[in-house]
Amino acid sequence: MALRRALSAAGRRWVQRLCSTAWGDTIFALSSGHGRCGVAVIRTSGPGSRGALQSLTGRPKLPPPRVLALRCIRDPATAEPLDRGLVVWFPGPQSFTGEDCAELHVHGGPAVVSGVLRALGRLPGLRPAEPGEFTRRAFRRGKLDLTAAEGLGDLIRAETEAQRRQALRQMEGELGRLYQRWSETLTQALAHLEAYIDFSEDDNVEEEVLSQVDATVRALEQEIGAHLRDGRRGELLRGGVHAVIAGPPNVGKSSLLNLLCQRPAAIVSPVAGTTRDVVEVALNVGGYPLVLSDTAGLRDTTDPVEQEGVSRARDRLQQADLVLAVLDATAVPAEPAGLGAALGSLLPPTPSCILVLNKADLLRGGGGALRDACAQGDPQFPTTLLSCKTGEGLDHLLELLARQLAQLCGDPLAGSPSLTQSRHSLHLGDCAAALARYGRERRRDLGLAAEQLRLARRQLGRITGHVGAEDVLDIIFRDFCVGK
Repeated sequence: MALRRALSAAGRRWVQRLCSTAWGDTIFALSSGHGRCGVAVIRTSGPGSRGALQSLTGRPKLPPPRVLALRCIRDPATAEPLDRGLVVWFPGPQSFTGEDCAELHVHGGPAVVSGVLRALGRLPGLRPAEPGEFTRRAFRRGKLDLTAAEGLGDLIRAETEAQRRQALRQMEGELGRLYQRWSETLTQALAHLEAYIDFSEDDNVEEEVLSQVDATVRALEQEIGAHLRDGRRGELLRGGVHAVIAGPPNVGKSSLLNLLCQRPAAIVSPVAGTTRDVVEVALNVGGYPLVLSDTAGLRDTTDPVEQEGVSRARDRLQQADLVLAVLDATAVPAEPAGLGAALGSLLPPTPSCILVLNKADLLRGGGGALRDACAQGDPQFPTTLLSCKTGEGLDHLLELLARQLAQLCGDPLAGSPSLTQSRHSLHLGDCAAALARYGRERRRDLGLAAEQLRLARRQLGRITGHVGAEDVLDIIFRDFCVGK
């Protein structure tokens, strides 16, 4: 039954695509988001956009292309005025989707918006758009490739400055152009190799052509390998750096979470072992996205519920990109070696970690020796004193956090654009594997070596959508808003 429903749903999607292509239907949607607002933008795309705009404005003559015009917007069925707003005409192919498009900028009250949408829905040949359908049509007409479409989706969902910069760079086509350049390099190498295979016996192709192809493939393999070894910077920036607060019970882990997010997200109690489950919050630190998890105190216990909490905490530690290790400042040695030993006894080796010594307000004499030990500690694991009770040391902790996040995510505007999707990594990994196989096949059979170059080029084409895009279109566009 489940398979039948899946096949039926897939069949409906294909029928809709075929009908859309064959009949040239026109879609419409609210593209400015739902809810009350000053101005709402309603968009249409397709061959019926011209007639829809003429019907709703009651004027056969359209305004000049890409020029806002003030019009009375009426229901064509009743001639009742719905609103007075601005309209814009975008004749294809000079539009976002490449088709004839129109926009109506109306007042954002729910009654106005629903009235205009109902009026559009009663016009023949118009139907409501599916999520992401405007962007899908833009892709279909070559207005943007899949990487740019993914960048547009990321830009809509961006919550921090760094996310916005990365998404805008990808939407403007930098990542797609990089992959396209690699694809063109492979195409040229494949053409030279096939020319050598076909014409070398006629002495029309020089022997050096083969060595040039080898050099090109080796260089491209190295460049793609370096691109893949970027430490997942683009993916971390896109999805957020996952940080885990870990430490023994009752050292202030939940208090630290509440202090950082400035609200009582976790229950705080003087009773050790209060936190059992993982508490997760999303933060913006220095323009970088941080997904912060508070976990159960790490200790041996006979309580089965707390055992499960400790197990979950250790699982989160294994998956963490960054660890905030919290210890009681009054219970640690005041020398750098001792701090390192205390951290090592608490956690397994982790690449990115900040040691937070909480309860600094309880230190005698201001904790001068411990402050010196923090300053002289291992720079790979920066250490800071903090009082969650008074807030002392919070600014320094935020500085350390921002520094670590910048190191993990990198500068989204510097260097080559970063990988942002696991889909890209998968296809690039397959591309690099095919290039590696080229070197082995090259020594045995040039025809088999050429096939490896074709496979490598096909994998690059799958990223940008130039090859075999159908199986990923639904996945990419389903998370878009309606009207995008």
